[in-house]
Amino acid sequence: MSTRTTGTTGTTGTTRPEIQVRGLHKSFGDNEVLRGIDLEIDQGEVVCVIGPSGSGKSTLLRCVNLLEEPTKGQVFVGGTELTDPDVDIDAVRRRIGMVFQQFNLFPHLTVTENLTLPQRRVLGRDKAKAAAVAAENLERVGLAEKADAYPSSLSGGQQQRVAIARSLSMGPEVMLFDEPTSALDPELVGDVLAVMRMLAQEGMTMMVVTHEMTFAREVADRVVFMDDGVIVEDGTPAQVIGNPAHERTRHFLSRLLDPAMADVEEETSDQVGGED
Repeated sequence: MSTRTTGTTGTTGTTRPEIQVRGLHKSFGDNEVLRGIDLEIDQGEVVCVIGPSGSGKSTLLRCVNLLEEPTKGQVFVGGTELTDPDVDIDAVRRRIGMVFQQFNLFPHLTVTENLTLPQRRVLGRDKAKAAAVAAENLERVGLAEKADAYPSSLSGGQQQRVAIARSLSMGPEVMLFDEPTSALDPELVGDVLAVMRMLAQEGMTMMVVTHEMTFAREVADRVVFMDDGVIVEDGTPAQVIGNPAHERTRHFLSRLLDPAMADVEEETSDQVGGED
């Protein structure tokens, strides 16, 4: 478990949670993917969300910044309710960085241009300021030498680190990661996880959907296990990964450690509504 200092837990302490989810439901047609989620994440806290394919992990993450609109329930980020019909959702989203499985870089733009474009269009920064911020964040992720490269010349791991730098260049208060290493070759995963470890040590509030159990065990303050659209367990890595209380959690972790079973589970992922 991480030894970083964070705020007290949202359910018992006095600090305001950075992320609050209350009574969240999400359906795609007749398929109810989320069935009453309650979750709080404090400032500076790292929470890893684990669970089988189809459990609703990615849907929950996308509901946090309203990429998916909840069917019912409330979502708060930094004390602002995103599910309030009158909220300026674009203003709130500027405080939230999101990194997806795919890198979504513009192939016709250089690395620097991929980082400066959203700064200039969304934040209104001038070219010089945007370039300076881009350079600073490329340095943070260890890719300063790739500033003038095009995405096609980079490895998958390098492209994902560029995507992280792009999010950081927007100055987020919260970072959401949706299986950021799942599309990478195994030998490229380490560098991406190293950047995420760095962000955790810097005190970034992070919500990470992942199957990287070593990362969750060593970096997360809390691990949330989801199955069938509900939170089954929520506790420290030592509790949830090391000594799970529920049979569903134990079953998932045993399958995760068996590559053959993991392949079967991936092939049978529920694609209705998207959702991991």
